[in-house]
Amino acid sequence: MSGALTVRNLRVRFGSHVAVDGIDLEVVPGEVLGIVGESGSGKSVTARALIGLASPGDVSVDRLTLGDTNLASASEAQWRSVRGRRIALAQQDALGALDPLRRIGNEVGDVLRLHRLGPREARRTRVEDALQTTGLRPDTSRARAPQLSGGMRQRAVLAGALVGGPEILLADEVTTALDTTLRQRVLDLLRRAADDGAGVVLISHDLASVAAIADRVAVMAHGRIIESGPTSSILSAPEAAQTRELIASVPWAVPRGTALVSGHPSPPAAISPEPVLEASEVTVHFPGLARPAVDRASLQVAAGETLGLVGESGSGKSTLARALLGVLRPDSGEVRVDGRPGSRRGSQLGFVPQDPAASFDPRLTVAGVLNEALAVAGVPRRDRRHRGAELLEAVRMPTAVLSESPRNLSGGQRQRVAIARALAARPRVLVCDEPVSALDPTVQATVLDLLDALQRETGVGMLLISHDLGVIRHASDRIAVMREGRIVETGPTEAVIAAPTHHLTAALIDAAPKLG
Repeated sequence: MSGALTVRNLRVRFGSHVAVDGIDLEVVPGEVLGIVGESGSGKSVTARALIGLASPGDVSVDRLTLGDTNLASASEAQWRSVRGRRIALAQQDALGALDPLRRIGNEVGDVLRLHRLGPREARRTRVEDALQTTGLRPDTSRARAPQLSGGMRQRAVLAGALVGGPEILLADEVTTALDTTLRQRVLDLLRRAADDGAGVVLISHDLASVAAIADRVAVMAHGRIIESGPTSSILSAPEAAQTRELIASVPWAVPRGTALVSGHPSPPAAISPEPVLEASEVTVHFPGLARPAVDRASLQVAAGETLGLVGESGSGKSTLARALLGVLRPDSGEVRVDGRPGSRRGSQLGFVPQDPAASFDPRLTVAGVLNEALAVAGVPRRDRRHRGAELLEAVRMPTAVLSESPRNLSGGQRQRVAIARALAARPRVLVCDEPVSALDPTVQATVLDLLDALQRETGVGMLLISHDLGVIRHASDRIAVMREGRIVETGPTEAVIAAPTHHLTAALIDAAPKLG
C-alpha cells in the first residue's frame, strides 16, 4: 500500500543494553497506531529508529519500508530525502528541539526550505497555516522559543512536523507537558491528520490519551511489544499484566478512597469541622502583567481533607501555592493556619514539588536531604538519623536508601523522598504542586495511593494542585477550579463533576483523560 510504514524485526542495542528487541509494526494511511508503555520500555528509541535517528545505537532490521521505498539500509542522504517530507517526528522535548536563537517561523519552515517545497512567499503562507492548525497565531512565526510557553513550544514542534504534509507522522509524548484541555486539542489535531490521510503513530506512557484517538494499540515493555490489537479489544480484554496495570492506573473512574494499585477500598480519614488552612481574598501582582496572577482567591483546607485545585497552565495555581507557603507575599488578602496569620506558617505547611530532583542539593545523600529538613524543624542532631528512618518508613522506603544519592533513584522513589522531607516538621497541611504529573501511570498510581494512606494515618490536610482533573477527582474530597487567577467554582468533588456551574469546569471534565 502506498505510504504504509512496515517494520519487521527491528532491534536497537546500546553497548550491552538491548533497547528494542525484535519488534514488528505496520501503520497505514488514515489510521492512528498507539504505542504505549512506561519510561524505558523502548518507545522513543523505536520512534527515532523509524526515522533514521537512532545512532549511535547498533540498529538492525529485516524490513523497513515506506510505501515502495526500502529504508532498511538507507544512507544518510537517502534518509534526508524522506525525513520531514514523507515521514516526520514531533518529539516531547520541545525546548531542546527548537533553536532558541531562531524565529519559530524559520524552525517550522525548515522542512519546506530543505526540500524546496515552493517559493519563499508560498512557504511563509504554509508555515502560518501550520501554526494556525495547531492553535497558534500566525504572528507566532516571529517569536523565538524562549518567548513561548511550554504548550506553545510543543505545538510549534508539531506544526514543524505537519507542515511538509508527511505520509507518516510520529508523535512522541507530544501531550505529556500539556494541560488537559490543550492535550485534547492536540489529540484532536492528530486524529484529523489521520482522517486527512496520514498514518499517525502516537507514542505515549498515557494509555488514556492513546485510547482517545487510536485505532490500534501496541503495548511495549522491556523493548518488546507484549500485546497489540484494536483499541477496543485491548481495553476490554487485556492479556498482559502490564496492560492491566496501565488500565487500572487511569484514575478518572476510581472512587475516592479506593486504591489504584490494589483496587481495595479504605475507610476515609476523619475530616475536621474547622479549617486548618485558610486563604482570604489573596491577590498577587507581577510587574509588567496587566492582570493579577492571583485575583482575590479564597480557599479552606481542613485536617484530614484533600482540596483539589485544578486549572489550565497559567491559571495561577502554583503562584497561589507560593503565597500560601509564604514564599511570596500577597499584595492583599490573608493566609491563616489554625486561625493565626504569621510568617511561621512555613513550618506548619509541607511542600511536595513537581520535580523533586531540581529541589534536592545534588551534593547530598537522601540522609542529607532529610537532615536538612529535620534541622529546620528543630529536631536535635542526635535524633535525626532515627527520625529520618521513620520518615522513609512512612513513605514505604527501606532505610538503606539513606546512603543513596537521589540521582540514583527512580522518579517515583525521588517523589517519595520529597514527601518524606515535607513530613519532617509534622506539618498540618501538605501543599502538593503537580506531584505526579511527571510520573509514569503506574508510578503515579502508587504515589497517589501513598498520599491517601498517609492522610489516613496522620490526619494531615492536603492541597493537591494539578491540571489533570482525573487525578483531582480520584484524590480529592472537594474541588476548587481556577481560571486567570480567580477561583471560579468550588464544591464537593462529585457534586461539581455531576453538575458543573462554570464553562471551564465543564471543558475540563470533557477533556479529562478517561477510558471508555
